Amino acid sequence: MALILDTGPLLAVLDRSDADHMACRRLIESATEPLLIPSPVLPELDYWIRVRLHPGVLSAVLEDIVAGAYLVEDLAPADYLRVRELCERYASADIGFVDASVFAVVERLGEAKLATLDRRHFGLLRPRHAEALALLP
Repeated sequence: MALILDTGPLLAVLDRSDADHMACRRLIESATEPLLIPSPVLPELDYWIRVRLHPGVLSAVLEDIVAGAYLVEDLAPADYLRVRELCERYASADIGFVDASVFAVVERLGEAKLATLDRRHFGLLRPRHAEALALLP
């Protein structure tokens, strides 16, 4: 299994001024399973790094990916169908492409947990493979 990472925990680890920095750092550093980033998270992370930090921080993230600290999971063709279903079903809750993509990857991999700070959106989504997801930290 893997610890799938949404944008929030990754950004919090990179930003020492973030209120969730220490909790997310402990979560990631204590993980005994592979750390997996769904590929749609990377452009969103890049955006927030540029807004809150500085572009050089992205270089460090990419170095970590190259070094194997994080695995990047691309969307499979069937994931796009699930993303569309989620975006349509939860349109009134403003579930967008990135969140729906993360959720589709979680479902495809059969994970029972997700590292996210977005409890508002992910707390609404109901996985096909479990009664609910454990949202960490």
